[in-house]
Amino acid sequence: MTVPLDNPQPKLGIIAGGGALPARLAAAAKAAGRAVFVVKLDGHANDPLLENYPQTTVRLGAAAKILDAMRKQDCVDIVLAGKVSRPSFSAIRPDWRATKLLMKVGMKALGDDGLLRLVGQELEREGFRLVGAHEILPDLAVEEGVLGAVQPDEQALSDARHGLIVARTLGQADVGQGCVVQQGLVLALEAIEGTDEMVRRSALYKRDGVGGVLVKSAKPQQDRRLDLPAIGLKTVEESHKAGLRGIGLLAGGTMIIDRDAVLARADALGLFVVGLRADENQ
Repeated sequence: MTVPLDNPQPKLGIIAGGGALPARLAAAAKAAGRAVFVVKLDGHANDPLLENYPQTTVRLGAAAKILDAMRKQDCVDIVLAGKVSRPSFSAIRPDWRATKLLMKVGMKALGDDGLLRLVGQELEREGFRLVGAHEILPDLAVEEGVLGAVQPDEQALSDARHGLIVARTLGQADVGQGCVVQQGLVLALEAIEGTDEMVRRSALYKRDGVGGVLVKSAKPQQDRRLDLPAIGLKTVEESHKAGLRGIGLLAGGTMIIDRDAVLARADALGLFVVGLRADENQ
């Protein structure tokens, strides 16, 4: 596999899960003059905008077919983007290539981060270059500080900082990437259900007084080219419905999809959005 000398931007392969991110990456790559090929994961990739790009649909367990498709299309860089609900081993129906990959450590021993790192290593072993979504769309990455018009007070910041410690501790065990904290109390931890469901569940346990804070963080050991946690419009809406005051995000370790719309909606609903340093409490 070679990169043409007259093409400084090698062809991008997108392995696409659900949500808007894969199509946004494809559009950004195309606008930058890059050729794009999309492998849609069957049952996960659901954005109709992906139909605008050369593509194929492959089931999650067909690893050999995914790799073959990328090779035939002369993809050089590969990005994994979009939501994929982790299925059971039987639901994956792994082909020989996926089975070989899973047998290296055993699927039951892997959390999401371990599985993704293994996938990333395998892609690089095959000669592809793994890139992060934030490398294609730099404005996805969250920076430090208050990002919208709403300012958090000291209680809110205290909850956000405490939540960051909790979320990163949870991530260290490769369990989840977020939590909800209200007045110093942890109302909910994210596991397999995902962020929005966790936020809805937190409303069942909220206390009287000022509302809580949703906190999202990359796992400390996470390869940041793979599955950085992200928020979008739905997360803002669910946070408001649950009575939360705002959202705290690890700076450099989380993303905002459709940033302008997300921050405008958060402002309209009176929610703050703040980027936190990993050493916020140190």
